[in-house]
Amino acid sequence: MNVLPFTTSTPFTMGIELELQLVNRRNYNLATDAIDLLAWIEPRELQNQIKLEITQGMIELNSGIHTRVDHLLDELKDLRGALTRGAQHLNIDVAGGGAHPFQNWSEQRITPSERFHHLHEKYGYLAKTFTVFGQHIHIGVASGDDALYLTHGFSRYVPHFIALSAASPFYQGVDTAFDSSRSNVVRAFPLAGTAPVVTQWSDFEKYYDELIELGIIASMKDFYWDIRPKPEYGTVEIRVCDTPLTLEHAALLGCYAQLLARWILTERPLEIDDDFYLLYQYNRFEASRYGLDGEIAQHGEDKTAPAGKQSIFVSILDRLQDLKRFAQNEAEVQALKRLRHIAYERLNDAAWLRETYKKRGSLNDVMRLSSELWMRNSGAPYFH
Repeated sequence: MNVLPFTTSTPFTMGIELELQLVNRRNYNLATDAIDLLAWIEPRELQNQIKLEITQGMIELNSGIHTRVDHLLDELKDLRGALTRGAQHLNIDVAGGGAHPFQNWSEQRITPSERFHHLHEKYGYLAKTFTVFGQHIHIGVASGDDALYLTHGFSRYVPHFIALSAASPFYQGVDTAFDSSRSNVVRAFPLAGTAPVVTQWSDFEKYYDELIELGIIASMKDFYWDIRPKPEYGTVEIRVCDTPLTLEHAALLGCYAQLLARWILTERPLEIDDDFYLLYQYNRFEASRYGLDGEIAQHGEDKTAPAGKQSIFVSILDRLQDLKRFAQNEAEVQALKRLRHIAYERLNDAAWLRETYKKRGSLNDVMRLSSELWMRNSGAPYFH
């Protein structure tokens, strides 16, 4: 049997990964300078936290492990500084957002790497369409059993994370009518979706072993689930967020995951049964399509919400109110306030992108302003 040991980590610590867009300054289409950009990163030790992605118009920024959201944001600003200084040497800019609004997937270049070439061979055109940009959030847990419970627990809040982070209304040059078009691209992969409904790590090991033996997977990396345990890190990873337009927004999402994890693992409010994911696809679609204005359906069989439909923004406001009791410092209190403002006013990044396009009439200009926002902004666009 292929044993899959789970590495214990400090519960409720957090780290984030941000997939970022590299854009040229001529027309603000995607550049192909990721490899050259790495060589310009100073100080050199930060190169360990800045990584190549599947195509060459992307770069990934990785934070360290944090207990506080304000410390996370401080580190992200240092990493942003290194990235933007390197970008200046290449005459390119860096931007957030879940999808570039007008790049053509067929023009993207696969990054030279054994793994990326394998993915291109295996998935064909899907590999290049995977030139979309997400934020991944890691939350530390003490055991594999806790990781599975939190994986399932977080799944109830996937609509919250999609709606709050949605930043990809434009794709291939058109308004998709979705707040998050990126989420549809990710769903095309055969091992996308949700984890199996198991709650014991020993049972998950058996499932993992069976897929290994069948030759379906080679490692945990082959699962493209919305939420997945990461046993080598001792974390649970949320993978549904679009990359926000600002670092501050990214840090807020990390804080929300941290506070949710404290509540979920402390109070164990969910009953996980065979029907646990019955409404999942509907709720996920509502968040991707309508963002904070979407509606989610609920069984009412657990302790988290009554049966029926509820607006996503109302659901978020209710959860934020309850999470106040888990805030441990002023930075978390302020994060809850800012998240409440975003939800109450329905002001995600998709709204900003659409409004900017309405004013400017040019997706090139939208990308120029979006890159300025990411590289130099000290707060989310809707707090000005």
